[in-house]
Amino acid sequence: MNNIDLTAIGVRICTLRKQKGLTQEKLAELMNVSIQMISNLERGNKAIKIDNLITISKILDVSTDYLLTGKCTNNDNAVLIKKFSALSDSDRKMIEMIIDFCISKEKNL
Repeated sequence: MNNIDLTAIGVRICTLRKQKGLTQEKLAELMNVSIQMISNLERGNKAIKIDNLITISKILDVSTDYLLTGKCTNNDNAVLIKKFSALSDSDRKMIEMIIDFCISKEKNL
């Protein structure tokens, strides 16, 4: 476990929790754990237990792989595609422009 970046995991959990509109208190309630545990996870002060990792990934609708490594899986991509499909035409075009910009920026690095 020496190579695990607990702070990065915590940042991903915090970011996803906020994107879902959840407070630490609500996430703790959904997970049936203390608010202190959520706070410690988000600050990278404690490693997450496997059962809590699975529970939090389901609540945040993301893979355990993403929480641990920051790398998206096919399932993570499928969730994004579903969200993308729900957008209006104009919003999809805007997102497509952002994606194209990011891709071209990466090619120029």
